[in-house]
Amino acid sequence: MYQNIATKSLTGVVRLSYAHLTAPWVNPNQPNGKAKYSVTLLIPKTDTATVADLRASFEAAAREAVNKKWGGVRPPVIPDIIHDGDGVRGDGTPYGDECKGHYVLTASSEQKPQVVDISNIRTELAPQDIYSGMYARVTVNFFGFNTAGKKGVGCGLGNVLKVAEGEPLSGGASAESDFAGLEQPGAAPVGLPGSGVASAPATAPWGAAAPAPAAPAGYAVPAPAVGYASPTVPAPTIPAGVDPAAYIAYITGGAPIGG
Repeated sequence: MYQNIATKSLTGVVRLSYAHLTAPWVNPNQPNGKAKYSVTLLIPKTDTATVADLRASFEAAAREAVNKKWGGVRPPVIPDIIHDGDGVRGDGTPYGDECKGHYVLTASSEQKPQVVDISNIRTELAPQDIYSGMYARVTVNFFGFNTAGKKGVGCGLGNVLKVAEGEPLSGGASAESDFAGLEQPGAAPVGLPGSGVASAPATAPWGAAAPAPAAPAGYAVPAPAVGYASPTVPAPTIPAGVDPAAYIAYITGGAPIGG
């Protein structure tokens, strides 16, 4: 029981998956359903206190629904919504690796939940700080329903208290994992056409053309047009009696010869 409400629970630390907490979302498996905020809670099986509290709230909601929703008759079987992450889904497919060793519970609400950090419960977190994979404590409220003859107990989403960062469960790899072992601290960027980054200049001795880049395998370098000669850079004429290094510095914008 949480805050003297038998159907309400505050979880221990759980991991969030399929977190749709910043914008409502329509479950593709329920095309006629309403857009809702929702999240799947991965509850460690070792947290027996949270598991017991959730099951007690589930049962309280079922007892309450007997008279309020089910016409005084309790269904012989109430579908369990606290699933075993080491088992399989309703369609027979196994749960993801992140669910192993956990119970899995999905909670949803048409109202936007407040998501705050444990360091400041008075200010809501920015959307970029809310993601699948983070750790949190969550309030949920169980309720009975009778919809189109289908009776059961659902789980409403309350609010979320973020307690720790976690490896994102986004379905994609991070840049750090993609490029592990390729990092070169201090490496200069390589210029590409249209990138706005200048390529490193080709260096060649006076009077020699810069070497042509090697062609990719399987690609033939086209021959130059007939009658066309590749230009070369002429060597400078250094006046007699002038230091060559000083003269080159002068013609390339350096200090005047002689200081």
